[in-house]
Amino acid sequence: MSPMQRGTADSHRHLGVLPAFDFYGGPAVSPDVTARATIAELIRDLDSEGVERALILPNYGVPLPDVAFSFNELVVEATVKDDRIRAGLWVSPLPRDAERTAKALRLAAEPGVRALKLSFLLGGRPSDPECRPLLDEIFTVAREHNLVVHIHTSPGAASDVDEVGRLVELYGDHVRLHLVHLGGGMSGHIKLIGGRFFDWISAGKMVYTDTSWAIGFAPRWLAAEIERRGLGHDRVLYASDEPWGDAAGERARLTAAFGDGDLGRRAFGATFAALYD
Repeated sequence: MSPMQRGTADSHRHLGVLPAFDFYGGPAVSPDVTARATIAELIRDLDSEGVERALILPNYGVPLPDVAFSFNELVVEATVKDDRIRAGLWVSPLPRDAERTAKALRLAAEPGVRALKLSFLLGGRPSDPECRPLLDEIFTVAREHNLVVHIHTSPGAASDVDEVGRLVELYGDHVRLHLVHLGGGMSGHIKLIGGRFFDWISAGKMVYTDTSWAIGFAPRWLAAEIERRGLGHDRVLYASDEPWGDAAGERARLTAAFGDGDLGRRAFGATFAALYD
């Protein structure tokens, strides 16, 4: 019986519909065609996919911070509607977002909240001194409430492993960090799987990752390195990243790489339970 037949825990998917936006100077478009506006629609998706538990995060991607912040109450409400759901709150280290982040952090004690979501796609960077005060506050709240900090990664610029790795070094001794997308591309995969991910684990850093958006070779290599090194088996999660990812494709790729033994069982359920339940 495969991990999917037993039921899946999805560590990363979004709720909320974004406005159309003129990305890259083109016409206004809405590329996230499977985005869900309501909790009822989200629950139907979980049912149809056989998802037993899920971490739900505000949808984001357009450079309008009010939009992502506006979905925080919605994801918290979703945890009340369905006990399969845990929530991650959108927060920002940017000084201009200080008031909105303070409002978000006041929701951190809500029973269904399990994570704080950081992404530098909308501005700022881990090494920016102007971001440090709010980063300290965000990680302090995460530590006080035993929350995971869920961090976007992608190659280059502010979301690169070189930058995000600073957060692991600064805060990873006391706060759990979930680095989504396994580095986010070729260079990120090689930086993480080639050593840093395992070095951090060996050093006692509480770091996790998922394989959403991963290039085909990366999950196979990750599984091989976990077996060779004898660690990291409890630090990898399944994530669909719907509506930006593809649930069926993400499941198939991770299943092919991790199999239906202990490694697969952990990635599709047990590690989520340890991290988000």
